[in-house]
Parts: sequence; C-alpha cells; structure tokens
Amino acid sequence: MLLLRKHEDPFDRLAAQLRLAPAVTRELMTELVENARACGSSAKTAGNARIARLIEAGAGTDAALALIELELPGWRLRRLLYEDGEYHCSLSSQPNLPGCVDDTANASHEILALALLNAFMEARGRSAVREPGSPAPRVWPAGGIVACCDNFA
Repeated sequence: MLLLRKHEDPFDRLAAQLRLAPAVTRELMTELVENARACGSSAKTAGNARIARLIEAGAGTDAALALIELELPGWRLRRLLYEDGEYHCSLSSQPNLPGCVDDTANASHEILALALLNAFMEARGRSAVREPGSPAPRVWPAGGIVACCDNFA
C-alpha cells in the first residue's frame, strides 16, 4: 500500500538539502528565505531586503545570522564551536538559563553558514510546536533537588 503525505512541509525538504549541501549557494538561500516568507513568517521588508543583499554579496554566514534574527526573534546564538573540522552551533530561546537546563537547537556542519542554517531549521521546528500565546514550560532541576537561594542574613 502506498501512503502519500497530503501536507508536506517545504521546510522538511529544505532541511534535508541543508544537511547534505556541500556549500552555501544563492539558490539554496533564496529558496529558504522565500519558503520562510510563504509560511506566514515575518513580513519585515527591511530585513528581507538586507538578507537579499547579503545573499547577492555571497555572505552566507551573515545572511544566516540575519535570517535567524528576523524569523526567530526570541532565539539567540548561545554557542559556536569549531572542533575536529566541524562547526557546532547552539541556538537558545532562553540564553539566560544555565546550559545544563536550557533546551537548545543544536547542529553541526563543516561549513559555518550551513551549521547556523541547520540550527535555524531545528529551532524553527521547536518554536512551531509551541503556540505563540502558550506559556513557556516549567524548568525543574535535573536531579529533582530544590535549593533555597534566599539570603536571611
């Protein structure tokens, strides 16, 4: 029996392309930005024009950072590490939390811009799960130990 997806997300196909891409191309970046606009994301024309200029200039890393800033305003770059020939990127929606309790979107790739874009795709998927008006999930200590931090002196 052949099962067909009725509502295939264009970002699923783009995420697969990003993971397998050997380099950042204008076509790939343009398709990513156009799909972000088509999915009801930000309609900020100044930001879109800036990203288009960066793509035309071949500045893939700057375009990726601008896209994260425009499309996921609550997310920030938490960590960027180059190790063993790969860039490891972590985006966080709550960068003020300690790293052990923060829920980050992580990605790695040999090319910096593609590591950033892969983390963007993961963060986009996580932010789409939670409704915009819903409260943030409660964060509990990892070991279940609660400590009182009040100063009674």
